[in-house]
Amino acid sequence: MNAHLLGFFSGFPTRHFPNDIAERLKEELSVRDSLVFVSAWPSDAERNDSDAAGMHGMFVECNMAFERYCVIDNRTDALDAQRLIREASCIFLMGGHAVQQFQLICEKGIKEEICKSCAVILGVSAGSSNMAKRALDIWESLVPYDGLGLADITVKAHVQQDSQGLLQTLRQVSVEQNLPICAMADESAIFVKDGHATPMGQIQWVNKGNVCPLSPEILEQMMER
Repeated sequence: MNAHLLGFFSGFPTRHFPNDIAERLKEELSVRDSLVFVSAWPSDAERNDSDAAGMHGMFVECNMAFERYCVIDNRTDALDAQRLIREASCIFLMGGHAVQQFQLICEKGIKEEICKSCAVILGVSAGSSNMAKRALDIWESLVPYDGLGLADITVKAHVQQDSQGLLQTLRQVSVEQNLPICAMADESAIFVKDGHATPMGQIQWVNKGNVCPLSPEILEQMMER
């Protein structure tokens, strides 16, 4: 892992970072030259511009404004996309359609650039799914695909404790694919730095058909595999 910090997020429906997540980001984002968003709706330019402005606004609210920010989508030339990733202080994989986002990453030739980046790399929803070694988009398929491989942490976002139907599907996947899954509620996070992982908020651990709260001890065991 080359990244200074990895951050896996589920979602922020209130459009604000919770205090504990904001404090961790402040601690790690001492350099804020360039924030580069990677779209998960590559063809929807208007949506991408609006979402990028809104998400940067969440940093501004916490006194973490960047000198500049931009979004990589279908409008972005491949060489420009690669340069933007190389120059980024923070790479933020946006939420939306995970498979479309991963296709964009491959088409623009930025997979290798992301993987070797020393920036802070964050992902929300679809973006956090694609950060994994084995990425999962259950709305497309119950079979995982090779993600960026930034960490061996497979995430499913937007999972509440009462999401019994969704949890049952994740149980099935965990058994059939031998795949442990971190089922994250909104406003939760997993941070990874120097081989150590820290959970924040409500996250459930789905493994071999069983479900339990995700503890720091379980995360540490995952990182040691």
